[in-house]
Amino acid sequence: MLEKRWDKSRLPSRHVSVGPDRAPHRSYYYAMGLTEEEIEQPLVGVATCWNEAAPCNIALSRQAQSVKRGVAEARGTPREFTTITVTDGIAMGHQGMKSSLVSREIIADSVEVTMRGHCYDALVGLAGCDKSLPGMMMAMLRLNVPSVFMYGGSILPGRYKGRDVTVVDVFEAVGQHAAGKMTDEELHELECVACPSAGACGGQFTANTMAMVSEVMGLALPGSAGAPAPYEERDRFGFESGRAVMALLERNLRPRDIVTRKALENAAVAVGATGGSTNAGLHLPAIAHEAGIRFTMDDVVAIMRRTPYIADLKPGGKYVALDVHRIGGIPVIMKALLDAGLLHGDCITVTGKTLAENLKDVVFPTDQDVVYPVSRAISPTGGVVGLRGNLAPEGAIVKVAGLAAQRFEGTALCFDCEEDAFAAVQARAYKAGDVIVIRYEGPKGGPGMREMLSTTSAIYGQGMGEQVALITDGRFSGGTRGFCVGHVGPEAAVGGPIALLRNGDRITIDAIAGTIEVALSDAELAERRKAWKPRPTDYNAGALWKYAQLVGPAHLGALTHPGGAAETHCYADQ
Repeated sequence: MLEKRWDKSRLPSRHVSVGPDRAPHRSYYYAMGLTEEEIEQPLVGVATCWNEAAPCNIALSRQAQSVKRGVAEARGTPREFTTITVTDGIAMGHQGMKSSLVSREIIADSVEVTMRGHCYDALVGLAGCDKSLPGMMMAMLRLNVPSVFMYGGSILPGRYKGRDVTVVDVFEAVGQHAAGKMTDEELHELECVACPSAGACGGQFTANTMAMVSEVMGLALPGSAGAPAPYEERDRFGFESGRAVMALLERNLRPRDIVTRKALENAAVAVGATGGSTNAGLHLPAIAHEAGIRFTMDDVVAIMRRTPYIADLKPGGKYVALDVHRIGGIPVIMKALLDAGLLHGDCITVTGKTLAENLKDVVFPTDQDVVYPVSRAISPTGGVVGLRGNLAPEGAIVKVAGLAAQRFEGTALCFDCEEDAFAAVQARAYKAGDVIVIRYEGPKGGPGMREMLSTTSAIYGQGMGEQVALITDGRFSGGTRGFCVGHVGPEAAVGGPIALLRNGDRITIDAIAGTIEVALSDAELAERRKAWKPRPTDYNAGALWKYAQLVGPAHLGALTHPGGAAETHCYADQ
């Protein structure tokens, strides 16, 4: 009966479980307690980023057990394995942040080689941290075996002096403390209550942005991105995700059938509508690349620009992920966008149904102000905007959600690394009207394209968030707010215009016009370029050196390999 239902003649696991030649391979499975029946079933990888590095990941092992039960009930054989993660909250503000974006590639690569090496037939991936979410989804598209993604869930909000707080409040408190606006005791009290549970940072920062993307693109079960990590509801979603991947295997419905150009456009719409993380400008192109689809940062920001901003979420707004869950979760956001004709409702999802079919019974709640209908949008354009000009010929990106003004003109104050900029901010060695420039922090130049949350939060904590701007060839955290422009390209390490800036140069950033300009002629820029020399790095061996040799520009997603378009065969068809 099993052989009739599960014909392994076209499944990868036939290479380790079928025929006399595979007796040695089967002996290893018997050694781990598997029965003959379990070896004959499809082998399903259950990959998690579980570790004790951060609260984002600490609940993933528990949730994986629910996934395994779902796989087993649907007559599959789950094989659990783990991979790494680098959590930005702990890596932030020091050299450790250089490892963050690099970890996205290591996660995708490690899941790929584990699946390839053991010939697993399908994949359920669980992730909880900023880079582990896109890394896991990239692996799914790269392998193209039937796959379901599941988010580990957000953290519960902390409470401090009668208000909800997140870790971003603690980062901003560092600036308040440095400015003498917060005592040692108050800072300690806040740090002790800001993160009260397992789960990823609670606002519409990178983790929750990419979790929303997993649902909107159709790689995750509807509603699965919303429940906080401690809730038992997550275990139910784990169980159903395990069952769902077996149904996908039976239908041979694969990630590249699901993540199409239309699905990627849907994801960009949702990011713009919720004021999501600018890191989506990196991760959506990288996910698309794995499927052989060209979808650049320019494509992402063009869609965001025409998308109404409808969700009042931190860091620009006032609500957190738990509040979205309480009103019905990500499906409520999707329903508002679908009803307004802003989503492609015909995209297939891991349920086997279209996005529109998944949402047909969702009723938009009118007794709340977390998410607005498009007809009453907070603003007519999205919360993230692309910029281009003589300072960023390859483009740049800025989050405008919550910004009072969308134009800034000031003078450059240049730093060649984040540490120097942060020290200047802590010492108040800047003034209103400055455009703080942090360069040589791009994908190659960092290497690793660090986030600047420590610096931006310190500025806000000092009450200067609306009085200065900050531009970088690095990145900003999803928790960053203020006039902060990231992904400036070409980066300084390859001689981009940002490398040629000098203190006092006049810079104009216009988020309405979508421009970023320095008041220098082409001739002056050319003259400065003649005198420019590449800046050496201390990372001349190891993983960061290897990354710097391979990585491409930010506007294409900081890619490290040719992608799906270069494939001559796909793992799923081996």
